[in-house]
Amino acid sequence: MGEGWGVRKFWVAGGLGVGLVLCLLGLLVIGTYTVAAGLAGAGGRALGLAKGAVPAEYQQLVQKWGTLCPAISPPLLAAQLYQESGWNPRAQSPASAQGMAQFIPGTWQTHGIDGNGDGKKDVWDPQDAIASAASYDCELAGYVKGAPGNATHNMLAAYNAGAYRVIQYNGVPPYRETQNYVKTITTLAKSFEAPSGPVAPSKQAAGAIYFAQEKLGTRYLWGGTGTAAQGGRFDCSGLTQAAYRSVGIELPRVANDQWNAGAHPKRDELLPGDLVFFAYNLKDPRSIHHVGIYVGGGYMINAPYTGAVIRFDKIDSPDYIGATRVTSDGAKALPGTNAA
Repeated sequence: MGEGWGVRKFWVAGGLGVGLVLCLLGLLVIGTYTVAAGLAGAGGRALGLAKGAVPAEYQQLVQKWGTLCPAISPPLLAAQLYQESGWNPRAQSPASAQGMAQFIPGTWQTHGIDGNGDGKKDVWDPQDAIASAASYDCELAGYVKGAPGNATHNMLAAYNAGAYRVIQYNGVPPYRETQNYVKTITTLAKSFEAPSGPVAPSKQAAGAIYFAQEKLGTRYLWGGTGTAAQGGRFDCSGLTQAAYRSVGIELPRVANDQWNAGAHPKRDELLPGDLVFFAYNLKDPRSIHHVGIYVGGGYMINAPYTGAVIRFDKIDSPDYIGATRVTSDGAKALPGTNAA
């Protein structure tokens, strides 16, 4: 959440330096809205997985099995696996759902497959679990292929409510839980996509920056979320969470969970308001240890580490893993948040 940031000690010091940066920030925030008008509707469809979106040890498996049938894609499969287990191959639910894909024993017995060809199907083996998740999706897609509407939406609805209900209602059934599930997975999939065009700016970005700017000079607090009892102090993810909460977007508490709150723009596509992330392993988003709010010009506002204050820092460092352009729907789709 921020303690690993001790090696980064750049500080924009002095009233003149801060004043110049704030003037620049004002222009950049205005630019956020100017650019938004030009980029609206310009985003492209994903061709694969965004760099760093999936832990490296699973990326090839998701890419391979995510093309098993037309109703699924690598980003959609990644979204399901992240939603089910957060990439934890030993996950187990109170309902006895097991493994990365969270199969209950009866469903695994019928639909699990030997994905790695070692002669056994093991629910705890990611190679089998990922393959089985894709295979099961495609089976469901086959069951409901006669239903009108979007094949992917119908497949997800069948996963949640059963194929019979999709057939009965000629598409996604009118169940709030099922409709939310379809929206959640399809929205979350966008955070795993490698966009083929520009990513639309967040409309709330300027407000989030304004909130963080007002906290400049506040002392860092490990675990801080800005409560009165904490003296209004923050750690890195506490600051980003509070900044986006101020504009009506609820992010998860921990930095590596905030990573999937939207699409991932490239370094040269960053806009003010993007969250920028830093990790111990650049191939594994689970190793993210720090987050800040990009303000333009290669700088962010962040709560760095114990003993420091909320301040401007440069983002370019060896542990920079990437960025997320936060959206309301993207945040709501994350596990543990309230889906609309």
